[in-house]
Amino acid sequence: MQFTSEAVESLVEHLTRLPTIGRKSAHRLAAYILKMPREEVVELSKALVAVKDKVKYCRICYNVSDSDLCGICTSPKRDRSLICVVEESNDVMALERTNEFRGVYHVLGGVISPLDGIGPEDLHVRELVARVQPVSEEEAGEGMEEPTPVKEIILAMNPNVEGDTTAYYLTQLIKPFGIQVSRIARGLPIGGDLEYADEATLSRALMGRVKL
Repeated sequence: MQFTSEAVESLVEHLTRLPTIGRKSAHRLAAYILKMPREEVVELSKALVAVKDKVKYCRICYNVSDSDLCGICTSPKRDRSLICVVEESNDVMALERTNEFRGVYHVLGGVISPLDGIGPEDLHVRELVARVQPVSEEEAGEGMEEPTPVKEIILAMNPNVEGDTTAYYLTQLIKPFGIQVSRIARGLPIGGDLEYADEATLSRALMGRVKL
């Protein structure tokens, strides 16, 4: 059913482009926005534009950040020998809510999915390998600050076919470096997403991770 207002119909059409938002939900949101004070709508629009204009990606872990380096990568309290590899930035936020993980992260930016035309070269896989590679003698002789050697890589992929494929690929890629590779335990439902899991489930999954 079409709204009599073209402006409202345009808003509905844009809202349906968001994930998990169907036309019914879009109509409800549009109706709610219509009732909002104009100042709040203006603030909402400013926040949306700011996300595109100001948010960057950390040049180390590729998590979202307001600067070149995120707060996790710059924190002196973090254990840099432990890297948790996740699919998206939302997964970092989900794991941080557990207050169980004290290492650092690496955001792939997706998963390997041949059906969708997404391969390892489309993700931040090369950058992950660069983080686990030991510094060469030549680089060390140039006075470069030697990074903390990585002791363990935790793979926190979603428990689905694409996640399993990505985890297997990364395991084969990283193991030759002599680094322990583990994956979070199956405390998550098959087909579920990290960002929607509760803190207790994620905590158990982290503590019960298994070696691969």
